[in-house]
Amino acid sequence: MLLKTFGWSFAITAIGLVAAAFYGGWTAFGIVAILAVLEISLSFDNAVVNAGILKKMSAFWQKIFLTVGVLIAVFGMRLVFPVVIVAISAKIGPIDAVDLALNDKDKYQQLVTDAHPSIAAFGGMFLLMIFLDFIFEDRDIQWLRWIERPLAKLGKVDMLSVCIALVVLLITSFTFAVHAHQHGGGHADKAQTVLISGIAGLITYMVVGGLSGYFEDRLEEEEERTHEEEEEAERTGKKKPAVVLAGQAAFFMFLYLEVLDASFSFDGVIGAFAITNDIVLMALGLGIGAMYVRSLTVYLVRQGTLDDYVYLEHGAHYAIGALAVILLVTIQYQINEVITGLVGVVLIGWSFWSSVRRNKALAAAEGKATPSDDKAEVSSGV
Repeated sequence: MLLKTFGWSFAITAIGLVAAAFYGGWTAFGIVAILAVLEISLSFDNAVVNAGILKKMSAFWQKIFLTVGVLIAVFGMRLVFPVVIVAISAKIGPIDAVDLALNDKDKYQQLVTDAHPSIAAFGGMFLLMIFLDFIFEDRDIQWLRWIERPLAKLGKVDMLSVCIALVVLLITSFTFAVHAHQHGGGHADKAQTVLISGIAGLITYMVVGGLSGYFEDRLEEEEERTHEEEEEAERTGKKKPAVVLAGQAAFFMFLYLEVLDASFSFDGVIGAFAITNDIVLMALGLGIGAMYVRSLTVYLVRQGTLDDYVYLEHGAHYAIGALAVILLVTIQYQINEVITGLVGVVLIGWSFWSSVRRNKALAAAEGKATPSDDKAEVSSGV
């Protein structure tokens, strides 16, 4: 099971490290290995959230996620995306941007760094909306009840998450503009770019997430009326709508996953420049890390880990909220990537530990409910 799920990741790791060694010797080998570990540590919460969505999809779409999705994640976000950002920010063609990435790495790094505010605003708003919609939803299972219970009541107010996200964006862009003005920097004009990018992230979340949720709800309705639909289909000869609907639901959930992965990868791509500005090494290292995140997602789904450890999804969403705040803060201040990674690891680790405690408590309660178990516990001194 483990080899089957992580087989491609192991293979890509070997190929990537060998390619790095041939490209730049043992130094390049070490850089790629470090980048891969960085990507995995920063994106573990991504895998947990992805698993929560992927478990609703069929085996076919899970395979699409591991094939087409990997191509988008590795080549699209880790290789093409930084080049596109440079092309747009520097107002040059994509070929010139690639030439710049390969032959003038310092200037390339500077251009990507200059584009960071708009990238962080887009990704930060997208992730913030995911966190807010999760925390404002009334759930049967609650982890930190003292927080989640009152917030679930507040969540009954329509569009509250959107309002809060817009307020956060306005404060962020205003603070960025004031800071740039006070320090006499040339970034005051970028406050408008931050605002527009943040709104674009909000709109992207609402469109993709809204379509995904719409088709998912429609699919559930169809499943509840399965027998009636089949009887009607036999009479009218129309049997395709339910299949098409299922395909639409899966497609938009897949699209949602890809946008989600893109938002998670922003910090990894930007953070990679702290280690190297070589686009080839970045693509190799982050690509290897992305493969493990994909495999880990599928592993969590197939093992039913989220069902066994019910607070993991909560911890991952709290990590998303923390990452969203960190991204928005990095528009103006620099935060070490180690801190970013540790926040996610601590929150998910805490939620896992809480899940284990919950499982033990439930097992003990079930044992006490059985008379024979009660006798066994008494005789054993429990």
